[in-house]
Parts: sequence; C-alpha cells; structure tokens
Amino acid sequence: MAHDDGFPAGRIHLLGIGGVGMAAIAELLAARGHEVSGSDAVDSEVLVHLRSLGVDARVGHEASRVDGAELVVFSTAVRESNPEMVRAGELGVPVMHRSEGLALLARSRRVLAVAGAHGKTTTTAMAAVILREAGLDPSYAIGGAIAGEGSGARAGSGSIMVIEADESDGSFLRYWPEVAVVTNVEPDHLDHFGTQEAFFAAFEEFAAQVSGLVVACADDPGSARIAAAARGRGVGVVTYGFDSGADAVLGWDVVLGGDGVVGRWVLRLPGGESVSLALPTPGVHYALDASAALLAVHLGFGVEVAAAASALESFAGTERRCEVKGKVRDVIVLDDYAHHPTEIRAFLAQAREIASGRVLVVFQPHLYSRTANFAAEFAAALSEADATVMMGIYPAREDPIPGVTSMLIAERMPGDRVEVVDGAEEAIAAIVRHAQAGDVVATVGAGDVTQLGAGILRALGAGGLG
Repeated sequence: MAHDDGFPAGRIHLLGIGGVGMAAIAELLAARGHEVSGSDAVDSEVLVHLRSLGVDARVGHEASRVDGAELVVFSTAVRESNPEMVRAGELGVPVMHRSEGLALLARSRRVLAVAGAHGKTTTTAMAAVILREAGLDPSYAIGGAIAGEGSGARAGSGSIMVIEADESDGSFLRYWPEVAVVTNVEPDHLDHFGTQEAFFAAFEEFAAQVSGLVVACADDPGSARIAAAARGRGVGVVTYGFDSGADAVLGWDVVLGGDGVVGRWVLRLPGGESVSLALPTPGVHYALDASAALLAVHLGFGVEVAAAASALESFAGTERRCEVKGKVRDVIVLDDYAHHPTEIRAFLAQAREIASGRVLVVFQPHLYSRTANFAAEFAAALSEADATVMMGIYPAREDPIPGVTSMLIAERMPGDRVEVVDGAEEAIAAIVRHAQAGDVVATVGAGDVTQLGAGILRALGAGGLG
C-alpha cells in the first residue's frame, strides 16, 4: 500500500541518516506522517534532533534494522557492503538513492533548485527564508541547518519546494525545476565525472531541464557559460553580478555611520528598479548569494522586492558557513565548511573583514581524490592565511590513494605558514599556540574538523595564547 505522496505506507529506513541531506529527507518524511528509522556511524546533534521528532535514529549499522522496512533510502556515501544494504538485497526490500527520494517529495510542487560549485547552501537558505517570510509556507531541503533553527528542512503547506541540488554525483539531474539558480560552475568531483567537460555538460543538462527561469551569475565564467547554453536552448535566463553586462547589476552601497550592518549593497533589477540590500554578514560572495535568492523568488514566484530585501536583512545565516563558535580573550573562533580552493579564498576574505589581527586556520582536506586533483590550488589558497595547521585527509566515502596525504598540500606552502599535525588534540594545541589577541581562528573543511571549535575555546580560556 502506498502513501498519497508515492512512498510506501510502512516504515522507511534511511542509511547515513546523520548526513545533512539525508536528515532533511528524514524530517520531511516524518512531517508527512511516515514512520522513519535510520542509522549512522556516529552519534551527532543531527541524530538527537531527529529523535526529538520521533525518528528512530540509531548509531551503528546492523542488518536486523532493515527487517520490517518497506523501503531503504541511501546516500552516495553508503557502500554496497554496508550490512543494512546487504540485508535489503537479501530480503528484496526496494532501495532508493537520496536524490530519488527528494525528487519524489518534490513531486507536484513548484520547484526552486539551487545548483553550483559553491554557495548553494546559503543561497538555498536565503530563498527559503524569503518565501517563508512572504507567507508562501514553502517546503525546503537544505544541505545545512539555518542558524538558530537547528534544521535545514521544512514541510510547508504551500505549493513551492526549495531544493539544494547536489551536483557531486550527478543526482541534481533528477530534478526538473520551474526556477533554478546556478551560482557558479568550477570543476570539482572529478572522481565521479572523470573530466572537466563532463562536469560542465552535466550543468548544461541541468539548466536545459528548467521549465521557467534560470538565474545565473555573470561574474563566474562557468555560470556564464551555462547561461549562454540555456539561452541557446530557449530557456529563460536572468544573469546577475558586478559585471556591468549582467541583467541585474550589483554594486556597493556606501552608507556613513555605524548601524551594525556589515554589508551594504545595491542591486539594480532588469526593469531598472533598484533595491538596497543590508546584509548582516560580510563578503562579496554573500552579496552575490543574496542577489541570486532575491531574483529567483521575485522573478520566479512574484515575491515583492521590498519584502525579499527585508527578509534578507534579518537572515541569520547557515551553520558551518562563517559560523561564530565563540570568543575568548579577544580571539574569535569561526567554523566553515569550505572544502574547495575557491571556497577557502572566499572564506578567508570574509574572515579578514571580521579580524582585527591575523587569520589562522585549522584545515582538514576532504577526499583523497580532491586532494590529489587540487593540491597546488589548495596550497595557494591556504597561503593567504597567516598560518595553517594541516590535519590528515578526511576520507568520507573513499579508500586511501597511495601517496596521497595532506603533505601534498603542505609541501607547496611556505614552511613558516604551515604546520602538519596527526590528530585533533595536536591540532588544537598547535592553533592555540599560534593565537594572539585580535586574531580569528577558523576550523575549515567538510569533515569532522567542525568538532574542534569547543576544544579550541576551552584551551584559549585556560590561558593558551601565543
């Protein structure tokens, strides 16, 4: 028997439920009245949150947990050898990739999908919050929690669903959005796509599937390429950026006086109307994300410009995106998800606007393949920090590649700006030894480096300053 949303009426079991994408699906399913269970390798705040919603989220993978389930949903990080995947095969329980589940949840909704190599999470969250504040009660699935809310998912009663469309495994091609944002397109995930051309081709196909409007960044060569290809296929396109040739042009909004607002910008819309964007977080990339979100909801779904700008002004940000973890002895500790050289550069520029002193980084490379492909680029980006403590590679879904370690990055950096460490405790001790009053200390990467912030704050409080 099937539920009215196309999922089976019985229990749905999620493998890798602690991942942000999987957790969003679990929350949406639970909100629609499904019985949801799931497992993950380690406990986390995400699992605690899901349990508070009635989801049976457990630690560890045991084959017996699949018994009685009518569907298993899995993430790309889950291997075929996982005992619960094996058990599903033995029992003949249907299995579904995470993106298939999200596409099914979006069925019969007006979909706004946000794609791009960088900036997806913030842009998706901004668009979702604008639509919510405008009273359209959207559903959304974001690859990170909105700050202060503890979640990046919502099952709304409105007709619109906002999706962060993940390109890493090509799964964003399962969505056929009415409106799409392409923040930027820069080769990544070559472990899946193989070549840069294949990566670009996937984005061109994604844009071609849009039924209404593509909002693309004119400043980014990759995004501009996708915009041109979409126009060539007859898809509606609006571009934005600082480039004077963009359809919507972003510029500085110089305002004298201190009102606590960190970023002020003015956006001239395609029809000539201008709107001031007062944003609580610094950074050019943040202003670009806000512009994309505003254009998508205004031109795509009719939200008034003034209402969209007001919602952006109060937007609290997303967790793990230049997130302030605390301040001790005049040292600010930040955490950021940046795991690509371009993202690191953007984050460091943002951090410098916050710091009165230096910017110090604890960096954990993510994936052996990404480290091998972009070691030189990582080294150049991290060299813009005043000092980097380099941790070992976080493997995620990959097996080690012979000869690939974080030393591939460190050996390309100035010796006086990098220190390689073995583990978390050594990383905390090293970064605290470097820290001085006025500095920003940041944990950076897509792995478990995010867990170091509390330890750094404790060590700083105990008296550790360089």
